[in-house]
Amino acid sequence: MCLILFAFRAHADYPLVIAANRDEAYTRPTAPAAFWRDHPHIYGGRDLEKGGAWLALTTSGRMAAMTNFRDGYPKGIAPRSRGEIAGGFLTGSTDAKSYLESIAAHATDYAGFCTLAGNLNTLWFLSNHGNGVMQVEPGVHGLSNHLLDTPWPKVAEGRQELASLLQGNPSTLTERLYAMLADRTIAPPEALPDTGMGIQREKQLAPKFIAVDDRYGTRASTVVIVDRKHTVTYAERSFGARGQFLGEVTRQFQLSVSD
Repeated sequence: MCLILFAFRAHADYPLVIAANRDEAYTRPTAPAAFWRDHPHIYGGRDLEKGGAWLALTTSGRMAAMTNFRDGYPKGIAPRSRGEIAGGFLTGSTDAKSYLESIAAHATDYAGFCTLAGNLNTLWFLSNHGNGVMQVEPGVHGLSNHLLDTPWPKVAEGRQELASLLQGNPSTLTERLYAMLADRTIAPPEALPDTGMGIQREKQLAPKFIAVDDRYGTRASTVVIVDRKHTVTYAERSFGARGQFLGEVTRQFQLSVSD
């Protein structure tokens, strides 16, 4: 997943709102959002190649999400899959801070990653390109393929848009978040980051929604809204090459958590 915009304890009616795009090779086998057969308390999409997760919640209120850290410079193949980081938290019972500290102890086993883990009360962030485990403060945040709130254009603009959308009509919030995630606008060259991939590739990867060729792009747009009664609305749209719409799933379920 390459863009996660989220409001954490930033709205009186919604302790958690997430709008996220997962960018991946179209050939990588993927399951759309659903309750996992082997872990039926987990809801979210799943990578079928390695079995990991990029964004999912449990019915007890645990949440994990992650992105790759983009660095175009050559490196060796990491021995472990990044997706197992999110999956391991969701299938376990260790608190988020302790869990991420255990991951940090062997973070070089993974290619570059950024991950969020926690619940409706506390949320934590870790990257193996950062400075260890850090607590996420209440507010509107953004994560792409760099550290939390790094002001890449789609992150900075997305944070502002999300904050504005939260003030609108609640009945249309999901559709408005989808519309934000569908934005294919490319920022001007001078605003783009330099991650070692060259300006042409930076331009291709700059939009919130990526649909530039038949090999790689936005595979899923996901909207998660948790209200103050702990009802989850989890909506996801799937896409194929060049942004071809493939389908949509929406599910509501109740979290078994206390305030």
